[in-house]
Amino acid sequence: MTTTRAALLVVAAAAALLLSACSGPDTDEHHATDGRTSRWDENAGAPEASAFMNVTVPEGATEVKGAVQVNPQEDIYLLSFVTGERNAEGIAADLRPEEPLKAKKVDFPPDGELFEHLGLAEPQTLKGARSAGACPPCVKDDRRRKVQWIDIYVQALGDDRARVYLKAF
Repeated sequence: MTTTRAALLVVAAAAALLLSACSGPDTDEHHATDGRTSRWDENAGAPEASAFMNVTVPEGATEVKGAVQVNPQEDIYLLSFVTGERNAEGIAADLRPEEPLKAKKVDFPPDGELFEHLGLAEPQTLKGARSAGACPPCVKDDRRRKVQWIDIYVQALGDDRARVYLKAF
């Protein structure tokens, strides 16, 4: 009986040692190579974001910026530009949001620093910015078959100008 217990203890100790050897701590180096972290696509900008969302930047728009964040599950496409308020309203309407643009009180911190990558403030932190969300598959918008969701923000700048912020995945 004693020999059996001793053998069991040796087997249990060996199994514990084996398990601990196989499960080392995660390091940043491991995350960087295994596809579990996000990164910015340095070769993608406004043209790629515009194409993904099927949004045409209006002629005469200024401060056109875009980026693509590559993520393990779904990429995020950012597009921003300054245009006339009427153009901004038209772009928002063309995206077929569930509700019209409206100002919302921000009771929570931004969900990341995405537009900061473009040198812009996060739109949900801007006083007076109006927002809406669009689900292209929900409204059968075949122009945007690959897009699951678009966040739309319009910030009035004065002099009939507005900054449009679009975030899609």
